[in-house]
Amino acid sequence: MATSLPALPNSRTEPDGSAVVRVLSYNIRSLRDDTDALARVIKACAPDLVLLQEAPRFFRWRKKLARLARAADLVILSGGGTAAGPALLCSLRATVERTEDVLLPLTPGQHRRGLATAVVRIGGARLGVLSTHLSLRAEERHEQAGLLLDHLAALGVTHAVAGGDLNERPGGRTFRRLGDGLRDCWTAAPWGGEYTFPATAPDRRIDAVFVTEGVEVLGCGVPSGLPGVAEDDLRAATDHLPVLTALRVPATPA
Repeated sequence: MATSLPALPNSRTEPDGSAVVRVLSYNIRSLRDDTDALARVIKACAPDLVLLQEAPRFFRWRKKLARLARAADLVILSGGGTAAGPALLCSLRATVERTEDVLLPLTPGQHRRGLATAVVRIGGARLGVLSTHLSLRAEERHEQAGLLLDHLAALGVTHAVAGGDLNERPGGRTFRRLGDGLRDCWTAAPWGGEYTFPATAPDRRIDAVFVTEGVEVLGCGVPSGLPGVAEDDLRAATDHLPVLTALRVPATPA
């Protein structure tokens, strides 16, 4: 049985305009499992931004994604079928500046991969956001990490957060490539659980959240033991465990 976690900072805007933002990254396996449990987990984490992987991509995918967003008291920001699976949800706290769905080069015989990206304003802070799901093949995965870094830089913002299912453990070549350009939130401020897969008996960390310099990481990890997050729901929702991160994003000068 999970023990109660130390408190993770709640979302808020500071007097200086900086924003404390909760970000949740979650592989939802195309909503093939218990979607009610999934919605309960997401809602209990009280995120401002949700970085989804394996969102529905095919028949009526928009309707399915909208139903999940509504059940979690969120709205669709970008992605889904148009990004080959990655998607972004947000709370009404976020003001959307722009979004872009990106399809990565297709390797014959492999799944199409993509990026869901956005630039949002929360409080006085301006934040780039990116969700991804990298390849199962090591060489392709490494190339996709380089494209991720390029697209994140192309958002043209000082502060950004990127996360997703990397299909690789820390120490791997792709994980290291991302860590060279960004900061791994779990390493910066571990909180909660570390391992994210498989949900029923997790023994590896293949899901992660990264930030650019200047973003303060207040805590990051699997929210097992967070009030309102039931262990049965975590196991039933999908085959991955979510990664919840609290960040302090500096105010953007006017």
